[in-house]
Amino acid sequence: MAEYGKKVRAVLTENKCVFKRRGKGDHDIWYSPVNGKTFPVDGEIKSRHTANAVLKQSGIAFRFK
Repeated sequence: MAEYGKKVRAVLTENKCVFKRRGKGDHDIWYSPVNGKTFPVDGEIKSRHTANAVLKQSGIAFRFK
């Protein structure tokens, strides 16, 4: 299974999203200037579907295939 965590964080930073704080467990809270919302990002993202859900919450149109 592929590891999507680093790839998701790279896409987020390319789109000017910023790390806000640590969340519960191994989650981080990020802020997206695209839609003005905060959203959680899991520490280990092993599923393409979870990676795409995080990007959808951030308002970024990029999707993993």
